[in-house]
This record gives sequence, structure tokens and C-alpha cells, in this order.
Amino acid sequence: MAKAQSSREKMFAACNEQINAEMYSAYLYLSMAAWFEGLQLTGFAHWMKIQAQEEMTHALRFYNFIHERGGKVTLKAIKAPETSWASPLAAFEAVLEHERLVTSLINKLVSLARKEEDYAAENFLQWFVKEQVEEEASADEVIGKVKLVDQTPGGMFMLDKDLAARVFTMPLDVAI
Repeated sequence: MAKAQSSREKMFAACNEQINAEMYSAYLYLSMAAWFEGLQLTGFAHWMKIQAQEEMTHALRFYNFIHERGGKVTLKAIKAPETSWASPLAAFEAVLEHERLVTSLINKLVSLARKEEDYAAENFLQWFVKEQVEEEASADEVIGKVKLVDQTPGGMFMLDKDLAARVFTMPLDVAI
């Protein structure tokens, strides 16, 4: 008879899956950056590159959490992302849809932590719960701006300049 998976092992397995999801997110946003570069929208591309960096730090947070608790990180293949979108608006709508998916994954992790009475994991995951609110709001804000400038001559150029100002700050608790 197979030995039942312990609560810790269940949490480690779920966190390993989340590492893959976060790395896929980074890969998706890099693909979007490349697509925007092809449109000569370098500010949009920059926004996506910053987003990709953030997603990689999220993966590293899970990586570090697993190791700090004596678990084993198991990396898996990252599926290929889409490579083109119908418009800048469609790309950012895809960002929002993707972030909503990630929110659901984080919520499932919180539910698992509660079910397994893994209070350390639940505490760790609260950072991501808050982060996902910010991620969805950020994408929604850009969608609103793209819609505002859609019919305005020069509007996309101005928005591109605005998005180029986004700055990435490496969190102090995450190291590569």
C-alpha cells in the first residue's frame, strides 16, 4: 500500500507547481514584450519586461520558501506562450485574464494550507494574496488607458512613453 503524502509534502508539491506557473507568467510577459517590440511600442515592451522580472521574483519566493522548510524544489518544463495578439488592448486583456488565473491558483494554495493546517504556508501566501490584487489592478489600469487613447491621434505614442517609465526594484528578500 502506498504511503499517504504528508501535509508538508502536499504543500511542497503545490508550491513547486506554483513555481512553474510563475515562470510561465514570466515567459508569457517576455513573449508579449517581444511582440510589442515588433510593433515599435518599446514602452509597452518595457512594461512587460518589468512584469516578467516581477514574476521571476515570485517564483524565487516559492523556491526559497520550499528550501527554508526543508523541501525539495522540482522544476518542470515551461509550456510555450502565445506569440501574438490582435492589438495592444487584446494583449492587456490577456494579461488581466492571466492574472485572474494566477489569483485563482494562489487562492487554491491558501485553501490547501488551511486544509492541511499549514499555518506557515498560509502566512507566506498572504503576501501573494495582496500582490494579486495589485497585479489585477495594474493590468486593468492599462486597459482603461488603452481604451481612452484608442481613438486619439498620438494617444498610443503618449501611453507608450508613460509605460516606459515603469521601474523594477529587486525585493531585498529575493536573490538570484
